[in-house]
Amino acid sequence: METLRDAYRNNRLILFVGAGVSANLGLPPWKQLIDEIAVQLDYDPDVFDTYGNFLALAEYYRIKKGNIGALRSWMDREWHQNIDITTSQIHRLIVQGKFSAIYTTNYDRWLEYAHDAYQREYVKIANASDLAKAQDNIRQIIKFHGDFDDDSSIVLAETSYYERLQFETPLDIKLRADTLSKAVLFIGYSLSDTNIRLLFHKLSKMWSKYEPSGVRPISYVFSHMPNPVQEEILSQWGIRMISSDHDDPGHALTCFLKELVDS
Repeated sequence: METLRDAYRNNRLILFVGAGVSANLGLPPWKQLIDEIAVQLDYDPDVFDTYGNFLALAEYYRIKKGNIGALRSWMDREWHQNIDITTSQIHRLIVQGKFSAIYTTNYDRWLEYAHDAYQREYVKIANASDLAKAQDNIRQIIKFHGDFDDDSSIVLAETSYYERLQFETPLDIKLRADTLSKAVLFIGYSLSDTNIRLLFHKLSKMWSKYEPSGVRPISYVFSHMPNPVQEEILSQWGIRMISSDHDDPGHALTCFLKELVDS
């Protein structure tokens, strides 16, 4: 933990924000999104849910509809209703924290809204053209899986997800450069999520190429509960797990971020 604090104090810590951070705002769960896909395709939601995992069902939607425009509009509308972002201590701590950059796999706008609410300047980067806007002295929010302002950038269906994990896009090159000189902290991710575990594995493989030169980054993932099995597995990928004794995930993450930011 002290190594993490040192990286934070020296402005050498990148934050990677997952769906759990947005879930604390009370956003609809992924199951509701799958149900909406079923409704738009005239399927019974309970039956449709048995036809594959989320990526496959979203891929089927893209094939049948030709694009995800209507689904993106539904998500944008349903995920941004009646929430006062200033009531989220997690978002306040993220905004006020000394993170050199914030990467997120979330499509929603709540990180941006939080920065607006607390008047913290930032640049949003969701595609290659946005990279030209980046400035060293301004917080960067990198929408690693896309943004609602650009349908083509959204990584939602199976094909787009597999293509994203090739790690060959301009955003991947930026991530590689950023993480070779800074530590990474993952928050809001479920360790049982196969998709994020694949991301961890891909990042580990990418970083291991530079290990002989002594520049492999130190990475951390926060979990609200101890898990020795996952801790051992993540350790082999060069990712250290930090856990809490709090039962409530939101409270656990709030306490962890407060301790880090106050340090």
